[in-house]
Amino acid sequence: METQQLYRGRLIDHIQLVVADIAASKRFYRAVFDAIGIPLGGEADDYFWADELFVSSASSQAAAGALTGRTHLAFQANDRATVERFHAAAIAAGGKDNGAPGDRPYHPGYYAAFVLDPDGNNIEVVHHGPANRSADAIKITF
Repeated sequence: METQQLYRGRLIDHIQLVVADIAASKRFYRAVFDAIGIPLGGEADDYFWADELFVSSASSQAAAGALTGRTHLAFQANDRATVERFHAAAIAAGGKDNGAPGDRPYHPGYYAAFVLDPDGNNIEVVHHGPANRSADAIKITF
């Protein structure tokens, strides 16, 4: 995977989390990224990033000096085993269980796990089962 590829036309360009303890967050997110197969794009003492997720300390030049509030981020997985690896790795790296791997009622085939990161952000990894693997868009009604 290219770590410095620019994608145009996406709804989300990037997301930044400003965290209290950058070392604890690096430990947590490295474990998460390793479990789901996403390489770290870059890092310095006060930040790191992967794909479109940028994480920094409040004192980083990239931050406005204040911690971000609680956020829910969901990363896609290729299979259920990746969801399970994520959950185990994230907890081993200091995360707190917020929903063990399992089927969810959101739509058929939705298999996910949830872990709170060191700042209390709700991090999810989801596999959309075989019924939802086509290239066609899935319409979900709320």
